[in-house]
Amino acid sequence: MTEPWTIETIRDALGNPTLAQRFISEINKAPAHQLLGVFAKWERIAKDMLDAVERGREIAAAEARGEDPTADWPDITDHVRTVAQRNRSRNVA
Repeated sequence: MTEPWTIETIRDALGNPTLAQRFISEINKAPAHQLLGVFAKWERIAKDMLDAVERGREIAAAEARGEDPTADWPDITDHVRTVAQRNRSRNVA
């Protein structure tokens, strides 16, 4: 997105009505000194949503061309297992 983020553009980028309503509720209830922090949090979430949608479109296009969109993805299975084991040993959910 090249335009500055606004409450409206964040709401629209969230896509999901329940999520958008949660955003609007948090913005409306935020005290003045917390407003920028709440806005920044939701701006980041909206950007992540747009990035995920774009990535999904790229994957679908690659599959439509008969390509394996995961061919260049690193396998981090061992890393995830290591982190999960470390968290279990510390009783972290």
